Parts: sequence; C-alpha cells; structure tokens
Amino acid sequence: MMLLGAAQLSCITAHADDNSELAKKAQNPIAAMYSLPVQYNWDQKIGPSGNGMHSVTNLQPVLPFSLNSDWNLISRTILPVIDQHGLVEGGAADKSGIGDVTQSFFFSPKKPTSNGWIWGAGPALLLPTGSDDVLSAEQWAAGPTAVALKQSNGWTRGMLANHLWGLDSAPADDKEQISQTFLQPFFSYTNSSLTTFGINSESTYNWKSHQWSVPVNLTVTQLLKVGGQPMTVQIGPRYWLESTTDGPEGWGFRAAITLLFPR
Repeated sequence: MMLLGAAQLSCITAHADDNSELAKKAQNPIAAMYSLPVQYNWDQKIGPSGNGMHSVTNLQPVLPFSLNSDWNLISRTILPVIDQHGLVEGGAADKSGIGDVTQSFFFSPKKPTSNGWIWGAGPALLLPTGSDDVLSAEQWAAGPTAVALKQSNGWTRGMLANHLWGLDSAPADDKEQISQTFLQPFFSYTNSSLTTFGINSESTYNWKSHQWSVPVNLTVTQLLKVGGQPMTVQIGPRYWLESTTDGPEGWGFRAAITLLFPR
C-alpha cells in the first residue's frame, strides 16, 4: 500500500478547497470572477393558437473590476439570441435573431457584512439592439438593480431584482412603454461532489398590462474541468406558474455551460 506524505495530503486538501471555493463562487452572481455563461431556454404553447415555440440562448459575460481596497464593480450583460416559430398564423412572428441587451452594473463591497451577507446595487439598462422589430421593444429603458445573498454550509440563498422604465414615452411601432419589475429569488445546495441542486424563479411584473410571468426553474449543476478549464454544466426543467396573455405555458427546458476564469 502506498502511503501519502504530509506534503501530498496538503496539496490534495488545498486542491479540494480551491474547487469548493470555485463552486461557491459559481453560485454567486456578483462574485469577483470572470465568467461566461451560455444559457439555453426552450418554451412552448405560445401565441393565440397555443402551438408556438420559443427558444432563447443567452450569452451572459460577467466582468469584475476592482475599484479600490473595499469595492468591486461587477458588470453583467445578457445578450439574447432568439428563435421563435408558430406564434401567429401566417408566420409573421417566425423570426430568428438578436434581442435587446440587458446591461447591469453592481457596486459591491469586497467583504461580506458581519452577518455574512453579500450584496451589490447599481443601474440596469435595456439597449434596443434587436435585429428585428418583432424581437425588440424598440426603446431604451433604465432603472435600479440590486442583489443580496448569503452562503454557508453549502447553501446559497438570495434575491436579484431590477426595475426598468422606458425612456421613450412614445415607442416606435406602437410598442408599449416599458415599466416592469424583475424578481429572481434563488436557493441552492452544493454537496461534497460539487454538484449543486437549485431552484429559482425569474418573475416579471408588467405594470402596464398588470400581468405576471412566473417561470420556476429546477436545476442540477456540476463543476468540472475539461483540459484544465473549469466550468459548470447545468440542466433542468422549467414550469410556468403564471404567464402573460399568449405567453408560454406548461413545461420548458433549460441547459447551460459556464466557463469560469478564477483570478
């Protein structure tokens, strides 16, 4: 039997600690770590006929910047690539292309509070980058965003929120002026094999139409390394508890890969 020396045991322990810390940071939306999530969402039963389908691939780079010894600035971008079919008869809404970009900035203390809370707040912007008028709100919007979370003993729980107001009182093509609140409560547990079981909702309330969109996502996420590159792989179902008129219904699907670049 081959016995490990103290130096080897120390190296193995340090490696395990590094991986555990990396898995922990992967569950923190404002961790001071470069990352590139690529997230695919598929939904169904959309449109007046209930036969439409809609898929969105979100490219979501996260860029941290150190402002000083006490504060970080975390940039989070969401660039959606949309594919939708069968929403209305005649195929007028059958489109594929780029949607509007959501850009958020979080000013976040480098150290948690005395109670262990991690938080950040700042501005959020909606940029009318849609490649087609069907895929875009065709207006600029802005508002506040904030996130707060706590991590301990493998558990992560928290909430991310924002509110966006349309900056154009008369958007193009008779589009509705944006006034919407986004709420994302999240709760997860990471075990000793660095597998994370999570549940979250990405609820949106439209203050103009007074309607909720409430999908609930159940996910399993695994931290691994491929060719030395750390990443997480995620998969899971989603279910729409509430939806807007002609919005998605029933079950959907989510899969994601996130490349991690620890500093």
